[in-house]
Amino acid sequence: MSNLRFFEIYRNPEYLWLLAKGALISAALTIGGGILGFLLAVLLAAVRHYRVPVLAQLAAAYVEFIRNTPLIVQMFFVAFGLPLLLGYQWPFWAHALLALSINFSAYFAEILRAGLASLGAGQTEAADALGLPRWLSFVKVCLPQAVAAMYPSLNSQFIFLFLTTGIISEIGVTDLTWAGLFIDSRNFRSFEIFFTLTVIYLLMSLGFKTLLALLHDRLFKWKVVR
Repeated sequence: MSNLRFFEIYRNPEYLWLLAKGALISAALTIGGGILGFLLAVLLAAVRHYRVPVLAQLAAAYVEFIRNTPLIVQMFFVAFGLPLLLGYQWPFWAHALLALSINFSAYFAEILRAGLASLGAGQTEAADALGLPRWLSFVKVCLPQAVAAMYPSLNSQFIFLFLTTGIISEIGVTDLTWAGLFIDSRNFRSFEIFFTLTVIYLLMSLGFKTLLALLHDRLFKWKVVR
């Protein structure tokens, strides 16, 4: 234990700044990817729930493809394959955001589809009896109940996907993992560096869980607890 020198990390302003900046980038990309992924997931789940011809099959294929391929492969394809194919160039963080949004959307879509399937037919029938358009009954009646029912699963999936975002450092994004690797390459104190990263990721995960729990209490006050 006498060989451990954590002070080499926290007494160096450059290292502290890199860790703080990396944590903020990781959090921002996770939140951004989660929001965009959720919005796309709602569309995918709706298409599959209402069995829209052709689109439902395409949505199902998309979900299965994304859920059964590694995130790092998707990341490389988005960051290096698509720009080469389509002839555009984005900053690395934008590639990471797109890849995370796509990945999040597939997992969220499957969870929402299960939530929609768990609703009774009476919900839709009651909305139809009131003369609500199909899209409005989905937004106002079906979707809120599906999200409320599947919120714990969405919550857990979000945390799990956050913990996989460390691989975005592989395409040059200066996230928390990149900061740790950079510091390790300067002082070779691998144990201290990755122990510190573990603690930071743990604290961030607990922070996300707390925020998501507060969000649940705010959004679903109407939900009756049995």
